Amino acid sequence: MSIINIDVTLRDGGYRNGFNFPLDYALKHAKLSVESGFDWVEIGYRKGSFAPIPDLGLTGRGEDDYIAAVAEEIGADKVALILHPKNINDDDLPDMYRAGARLIRIVLPPRGYEAGLDRIRQAKELGFTVGVNFARVSQLPARTVVELAAASSDAGADVVYLADSNGALSPVDAASLTTLTRSVVDGAVGLHAHNNLGLALANAIASMGHGATWMDSSVQGMGKGPGNLIAEQWMAHLERTAQDGGRLHLAPLLELADLLLASIPEGTPSLPLPDLLLGQYDLSVEHRTTVNCGHRAGIEAARTLSVAR
Repeated sequence: MSIINIDVTLRDGGYRNGFNFPLDYALKHAKLSVESGFDWVEIGYRKGSFAPIPDLGLTGRGEDDYIAAVAEEIGADKVALILHPKNINDDDLPDMYRAGARLIRIVLPPRGYEAGLDRIRQAKELGFTVGVNFARVSQLPARTVVELAAASSDAGADVVYLADSNGALSPVDAASLTTLTRSVVDGAVGLHAHNNLGLALANAIASMGHGATWMDSSVQGMGKGPGNLIAEQWMAHLERTAQDGGRLHLAPLLELADLLLASIPEGTPSLPLPDLLLGQYDLSVEHRTTVNCGHRAGIEAARTLSVAR
């Protein structure tokens, strides 16, 4: 089984540094990412995340000149972006395609998702490979997952992604959600794992074992909160278990990890206490201020949340 790997560092890692990756770094990152064997490099959002972010940096805007610069560096067939349907207009997808993007991922909300389905159809007509992400999938009822997955597949999505935005899934959860989604889609299923509970790698292995063939990871795990599936660990696992098809190369990935740590201060791995609590109690990042506390206060927050649970 061949796994399609997406490097999401420049996008999800942007939550750690305000999406302020310098262009020269982004180009070096993308080049080394492709040399490492990533199938796609997700270079940012188009016009921001779900909620407005002040002073949004380069990889949060996803403008045409940035897309074109990366496409020239690594080839259009490696360039991916993600978007929220509410943030774009009818001109964005054609402009992005002309600039050099070839994979677009659309975050589909659990309610009022018809506009997202229209964007799937528009993107397919333009020639994009189209992915759909279900954010905070750990909070979605199974019926909603089935509804969204079937509607996305019918609209033409090539891959449906289960996004564990809260980092709350267990390997059992990841396996069952993958099996459920595969039962109602014609295309592929992918996993976007967060590492709040230290389970991103285990969840990825479980999801792959039940048929997921697309996987997100980030260099040094750099991503929102404690980050994503750590690319170095994931690639090493695929290589050691002979599931990489000979396409992965750990040396340039380790070089990229060194470059990230030397260039981007926020790239240093960490597991802040608030993010552990968010994962444990399946809370979204909006609750972070509630549990943003020192160690002693964190213990009290954990007791309170445990009782509330």
